[in-house]
Amino acid sequence: MVKKLKSILRFTMRFIVGIILFVVVYLVSVFVLYRIPVNRHPAQGGDVPIYINSNGVHTDIVVPLKNDVKDWGKDILFTHTTAKDTTAKFVAFGWGDKGFYLDTPEWSDLKASTALKAAFYLGTSAMHTRFYKSLTEDVECKKIMITKADYADLVAYIEDSFQLNEAKKIQWISGHSYGKYDAFYEGKGRYSLFYTCNTWANQALKAGHQKAALWTPYDKGIFYHYE
Repeated sequence: MVKKLKSILRFTMRFIVGIILFVVVYLVSVFVLYRIPVNRHPAQGGDVPIYINSNGVHTDIVVPLKNDVKDWGKDILFTHTTAKDTTAKFVAFGWGDKGFYLDTPEWSDLKASTALKAAFYLGTSAMHTRFYKSLTEDVECKKIMITKADYADLVAYIEDSFQLNEAKKIQWISGHSYGKYDAFYEGKGRYSLFYTCNTWANQALKAGHQKAALWTPYDKGIFYHYE
C-alpha cells in the first residue's frame, strides 16, 4: 500500500512539474518569437488599403469590399446580416474557435469545456465577418497600403480559410451574430494554444507579404511590428 501511494505521488509530482515546464516554455516562446520580424521590408507604393483591427484580444483583417482583385460582396452577403445595409466599403475577417465564437458572446458566458476544447485542438472553427462603412486609425487599428499583387495573395489566404460545401460555396451559419453588421461562416482548421485567432491574422499578413511576427498567439505580437 505504501509503495502504491509513493508511486502515485511520484506520478503526480512529475505531472505537475511537466505542466509547469510546458507553461514556462510556452511563455518564453511567446515572448521571444513575436519579436522576430518577417517580411521586414514589404513592397512599397501599393494602392490597396487594408487594416489590422483589434478589440484588445482578437485581431481582424479588414479589406476593401470590392476592387479589381476581389468582390467580396458575391460571397459575404449583406442579406446574411441583420442590418442588410448595402453602403459598406470594407469587410473584416476573423478566424477562431467555433465554440468560442458562437457560444461565448461575453467572457461571462465562457464555459470550462469550451476553453479546454479550444486550447487543445478539440473544437472546430468559424470565420467571422463584419461590414464597415469606414474605420478610424488608432493604437488598435492600423492602416497598411499594399500592392494589388500582394493583396491577391492575401485574398487567396482568406478564401482558403472558409469551408466550402459541395457546390464550392462558403457556408453561412445562420442565426448567429454579435450585432447588426456581422455574420459567421464555417471555417477550416482547428484552434489551439499554438494556432489562435491572432496566429491566423499574423499568417494572413505573411501571406500578403506584409510585416508580421515569426509566430504569435496574441494581438500585441502583431501590432508590435507596426508601432
